[in-house]
Amino acid sequence: MGRDEMRAGNADREAVADQLRAALEEGRLELDEYDDRVRQAYAAKTYGELSPLLRDLPAAAPPAPRPVVAAPEVPSRELALRWLGEVWASWVAVVGMTSAIWAVTCLAGGDLQYFWPFWVAVPWGAVLVWVSLMGLATGEPRKQADKKVRKAERKQLKAAQREKNVR
Repeated sequence: MGRDEMRAGNADREAVADQLRAALEEGRLELDEYDDRVRQAYAAKTYGELSPLLRDLPAAAPPAPRPVVAAPEVPSRELALRWLGEVWASWVAVVGMTSAIWAVTCLAGGDLQYFWPFWVAVPWGAVLVWVSLMGLATGEPRKQADKKVRKAERKQLKAAQREKNVR
């Protein structure tokens, strides 16, 4: 069995992806071609599937370390409170508006009417209580913070690519 038929590992696929990233940063690959090749690299099962992805590129020096956007160290409690605020913000706004409409109709009608905003607040609130409890139990605030960091990294990479294309 030759090397091309041998199974590639995660480290091999990651090394090819790093070389492709370096080629993108050097302007040797367009963004869409880079995306295609990286997809193929992560889908590759053998060394024979990885080698054609780099065949038309010069041998690169070891890839430069990726710029890492460090997530601001935010305490877990603060992350949880921020996440809960995002989860509950629309509920607070809608229940506030429906309650205000109810109050205005009571004042305009001159009598205390049935508190119908209850039917908006309670079922939706019960669902949000469940979502909040499950989200806190599964670490959703940290996952959301990490997702925002990854999005910022992608945005920086695209901005750097656009800047290189302008030059």
